[in-house]
Amino acid sequence: MARKWKAKGAEAKALADPMSKIVLQLQSSLIQSDARGILCGCSVLLAAEEEQAHLLGRAYFGDRVINAEKDKRWFQLDMEEAFFLCYSLKCLRIVGEDKRPKDVQELWQYMKSKKAAFPDFYKAYSHLRLKNWVVRPGFKYGVDFVAYRHHPNLVHSDYAVLVSSEGDCEANGRLRVWSDIHGTLRLCLGVVKALLVLSISKNGHDAASPSCLENYTVDERTVSRWVPEQGREDDTSADVESQGSQ
Repeated sequence: MARKWKAKGAEAKALADPMSKIVLQLQSSLIQSDARGILCGCSVLLAAEEEQAHLLGRAYFGDRVINAEKDKRWFQLDMEEAFFLCYSLKCLRIVGEDKRPKDVQELWQYMKSKKAAFPDFYKAYSHLRLKNWVVRPGFKYGVDFVAYRHHPNLVHSDYAVLVSSEGDCEANGRLRVWSDIHGTLRLCLGVVKALLVLSISKNGHDAASPSCLENYTVDERTVSRWVPEQGREDDTSADVESQGSQ
């Protein structure tokens, strides 16, 4: 799929400043500042200094929360984003309402209690993020995530992502009937995105702890509409060839 850059020079800018480098800078900054996020329902609030806020924006983690504080900039992280920074990058500690830091197991159980399919969605999210894709919520497009090759200011998203669990309906019930498949593909066509289905296989492991993620596997499949005209023989040219051989 051709990259859909938003402006002239955007591709060169992205190549000169790869997302992997930006995320490493953010990781280092959060570790040095002993960053702590605050659990707030189904999200995590993170206060950042000006430079760190700039890195969060460049790496595209969370959404900026408007507030009156001049020396702090607050970001609201989704559960997948927060757990990725905490568990995969090990650069963020998260505290509960009691201000006590939660260990990874406590955090895992908390997030599962808020979102039963969290293990599947987190595996899909981390799978893409570790490949240096920028991953954002996809509810605007009727999917689970959207994936960008770089910062959304530079490039349009390539994929609308749906998460599926093999052998059960735990992640969601999408793409199980033809009408849903057809509707989703039409939506993706309308917003010029390819549909990417990430099937999560648990391989017989339960989700008792985050260590299960090491045994989960992800199958990537792109789904597109079949256009009969693109695969059909040209009847007219066939007739001409037939007549010429007589």
